[in-house]
Amino acid sequence: MKRFFTLALFSLTVFGLNAQMTRYVDEIFTDVEVQSDIVYANNVQVLTGMPIPVDLKLDIYTPVGDTETDRPLIKVFHTGNFLPPLVNGQINGQKTDPYVVDMIERLVRRGYVVASVDYRLGWNPISPDQDVRTETLINAAYRGVQDSHAATRFFRKSVEEGNPYGISGEHIVNWGVGTGGYLTLGAATIDQYSDVVLPKFINAMQIPMVIEGVHGDPFGEQMAAINIPNHVGYSNDINLTVNMGGALGDTTWLDADDTPIISFAVPTDPFAPYETDFLIVPTTGDLVVEVSGSYDTQRKATELGINAPFTEGTIYDDAWTTSANTNNDGYEGLYPFVRPSWDLDGDPLTPAAEESAPWDWWDAAFWSMSQPQQCTDMMIPLTNCNWDLVSRANNPDASFEKGTTYMDSLINYFAPRACVTLDLPCATLYLDSIDNVVNILDASVLTLAPNPASTSVKVSALGKNINTIAIFGMDGRLYDQITNVNAESVIVQRNNLPTGIYFVKAFFNEGVATQKVTFE
Repeated sequence: MKRFFTLALFSLTVFGLNAQMTRYVDEIFTDVEVQSDIVYANNVQVLTGMPIPVDLKLDIYTPVGDTETDRPLIKVFHTGNFLPPLVNGQINGQKTDPYVVDMIERLVRRGYVVASVDYRLGWNPISPDQDVRTETLINAAYRGVQDSHAATRFFRKSVEEGNPYGISGEHIVNWGVGTGGYLTLGAATIDQYSDVVLPKFINAMQIPMVIEGVHGDPFGEQMAAINIPNHVGYSNDINLTVNMGGALGDTTWLDADDTPIISFAVPTDPFAPYETDFLIVPTTGDLVVEVSGSYDTQRKATELGINAPFTEGTIYDDAWTTSANTNNDGYEGLYPFVRPSWDLDGDPLTPAAEESAPWDWWDAAFWSMSQPQQCTDMMIPLTNCNWDLVSRANNPDASFEKGTTYMDSLINYFAPRACVTLDLPCATLYLDSIDNVVNILDASVLTLAPNPASTSVKVSALGKNINTIAIFGMDGRLYDQITNVNAESVIVQRNNLPTGIYFVKAFFNEGVATQKVTFE
């Protein structure tokens, strides 16, 4: 089978030793430490029928050797269909899933504190009654939203009680993977109980599927039959939402004052729709409820101006933005990963395999040695039915190499938008102005010679005084800056910049102009 990745695999030059490294953009730390199984709440889980209180736990990852104590926090919620691994038809579904840990460690090495958060599980995906399937899933998602808020309050409380995790409490990101994407989108948009009392969330007996007196309020702050309040009195606010897959329960939940949203999605995901359609149960293929995927979520977010903070006064001159913008119809914050369909059996009459999570990878050798119970019961040979093969049904060319390539794109698209939205120091790398100059001037204002250049380039702007020159890479990173130029021309030295294409930005009183230069 031919292997190919349809996202742009950009060949980016490795930075030299003297290149500037920027916190929250570059991996400035080498080692990561983790504190495991910290209890952040106790609440009622409905997994096997009888509701029982359970401790909810999270793992906290921090960079080794970091002296900062005012760091932004990212809370990551794993996938899993609100069921335990294997029971959910997947090998994934834990806060320690390998590709999730890999993503977390990448973020931590950039300077973030990251928590991998468990949440309550339990619903009935195999009921022949669609109302039961829908109702139990909606209840599970509702509990997950409550748990995400409880985790936010846990961390804000920790700041007041000595700040043992070294976070600011004012810069909090919710990041959902797969099922976790439903959770984070819900947490960002459900503002009141009435949001979940929609016709599609009312059963055949005209009873709401979520009952506030039974399940509690959306924030989990009220005592109810199957909700125990945790850390009441602390803010539930977050600053940025990320979903890798998943979908939004309904676009009416979106309001103009919602947190900005970054969405990573595969348009042909066989389970979670890209636009608005029915959610499909991975374990059975049954329909559950109509939801809105990343495309329709971002379309509505754009209409409401929710993602305006990403673009106000900023320019992203990087390969990942270019890749996203090629397919996102102008919806800033949406990164579609266009993937092929796979003919796995050579039979034109059978459906092609469609991918849902190209960033996923697993230990193929380990999982090829065990199989689903159904295969064991039917005495199907291990070589013909094992968990590795089952997982490849929706990711046929899965590999560590492929997964980490996609993870590169995910994090490098996220990084600048997080800098700007959270107002971190790295935001200055993406401002289209210095000293509040925001007017974009025509590139013809500048002359660069020679171009290509070997050791230096003369930047000229006849008739205009240059205030500042900034050199950016194709990845949007600031490499060099010359301030207080106060002249119509300036010589820019290459110094130790590797061979490649760079953006020269010249800032004037009237605005900013940009030209490309090639160092060879």
